[in-house]
Amino acid sequence: MSTHARPLAVWLAAASDADLERLFAGREVRPDPAWNDFFDAAESLLDPASIDRAVSSLPREEAAAIARVAAGQDAGSHRDRLLGLGLIDQNGALFAPVAEAISGRTPVTAPEAAEPTAASDDASARAAELAFATVARLADLLLAAREAPLALLATGMLAAGEKKRLTDIGIDAEDADDLRAIAADAALVRTQERRVLPTASTEDWLRLAFAERWARLATAFRAALPIGIRSIDGWLPPAEWRAAYPWDATWPAREQRLRRRALLLGLIADDGTEPTWSARLRHGQDADAEPLVRHVPAEVDRVFLQNDLTAIAPGPLRPDLDVRLRSMVERDSAQSSSYRFTAESITRGLVEGETEASLIEFLTALSLTGVPQPLAYLVSQTAQRHGLVRVWASEGGTIVTSSDAHLIETMSVDRSLRPLTLTAEDRMLTSRVGAETVYWALVDARYPATLVDDDGQAVSTRRAPAVDDGPTQSAPSYAALIARLREHQGPDADAAWLDRELEAAVRQRAMVVVEVGMPDGSSRELTLEASGLGGGRLRGRDRAADVERTLPVSSIRSARIVDASAEH
Repeated sequence: MSTHARPLAVWLAAASDADLERLFAGREVRPDPAWNDFFDAAESLLDPASIDRAVSSLPREEAAAIARVAAGQDAGSHRDRLLGLGLIDQNGALFAPVAEAISGRTPVTAPEAAEPTAASDDASARAAELAFATVARLADLLLAAREAPLALLATGMLAAGEKKRLTDIGIDAEDADDLRAIAADAALVRTQERRVLPTASTEDWLRLAFAERWARLATAFRAALPIGIRSIDGWLPPAEWRAAYPWDATWPAREQRLRRRALLLGLIADDGTEPTWSARLRHGQDADAEPLVRHVPAEVDRVFLQNDLTAIAPGPLRPDLDVRLRSMVERDSAQSSSYRFTAESITRGLVEGETEASLIEFLTALSLTGVPQPLAYLVSQTAQRHGLVRVWASEGGTIVTSSDAHLIETMSVDRSLRPLTLTAEDRMLTSRVGAETVYWALVDARYPATLVDDDGQAVSTRRAPAVDDGPTQSAPSYAALIARLREHQGPDADAAWLDRELEAAVRQRAMVVVEVGMPDGSSRELTLEASGLGGGRLRGRDRAADVERTLPVSSIRSARIVDASAEH
């Protein structure tokens, strides 16, 4: 048991609940550690592994400050921060385990400060083009997540199957995880049980113009940057990012990911220079997309509808129109301006709440050439067939009905629907499975199903309903832990520490030197091989006299465990 834990335990006991919350959060303590009192907390915080994690995560300036303390200097303006992390004591000195952890680490040097070079017109144009493409691809990712959640591996990366799905809609597999991270920073997706789901903010963002979309993404990216590369409200020049966490072995890879996301957002040009719109954000000002927009193509609000059931946009389609059109079409490979209508895509639009009338009205207003007869016929035929199968929630599960008896018979023997355990009953099917599950299984099997409410009205639904915009994981609460530590906090820290020393000595059958107060006021040191503690008495063999002694704990003024091999 480390004697260095005692002063830290005393400081922890005297700290406010708010200070303890900050310290535990800063040291990434779990909310439910097996700590009984502040001595347990202090010993855990001074454990070499815990110290290594804390020291490795220090930003450059704090790492430099703690290195100065190790050299006998003052921590300066970083003193309170280091004290609040439990790395230095109230006198500004390092705890011995911290000093040991720092010794031998790479010296902290300040990078050479230099303002980024302003990007040329050509470099700015390329950065703007990439930002425009990134925003479009991120919208594609959100629409894919809205259709079906994106699965993650245990590592937190997108699964190979999901990357293949995204590649099919024009997203480079190498960009997929970066796009997801950018979306997460902007609270457009959240992760639940290793599934990426769109949030309530997604729908609003999808309908924004490019400039507003980009501004929200860039502002959120800045807000999510780690403190080591922040400068008040902005960020440090990218040339200084690599040196931000000098003792963190994982930082170089993380820094490369952040730099790549900045590149995707057009905040860094491909030659490392800085576009004008990025300089504003770096200096802490509001995002201004106007200089960026001058380099990107203008959005259009009309398309050409063609007899071959395709639609061609003469430029980037206005986002709100694009999102609605995408609900009823298939994308032609990676061509963002080309769309194709199919019976399945029209059905998808109907599932999401469209009707035959609303589809024709929208397409008429959108088209530069009117609605071709083949497309009108496809919409009409699909709408007539849609809803032939109606799915109801019942008290015991689900009821499936249809005016087409042949469909009922077909579904009852469909092998792909066996997991639903559909049972034929009075010209309908029943299942104990939930209505939404039954509905989506029927849709996947290409039956013209509609989910309806108790009144028989169609209900619009999605496989991946939006989730709250809040963070994926809320900050841990340490209230219960702090309350437990306070509950075991005695009025006499010296007595509590003495009890821990004696208990540790007995547990280890260790040699312990005790200072015993004598009746005449003097004191005497005895070296015992501790063997028991109970009833307010310490038992042990006195090595010098070779006798068993029993000492009242109330008479013991201090105790320290010693190395048995050092005796004699």
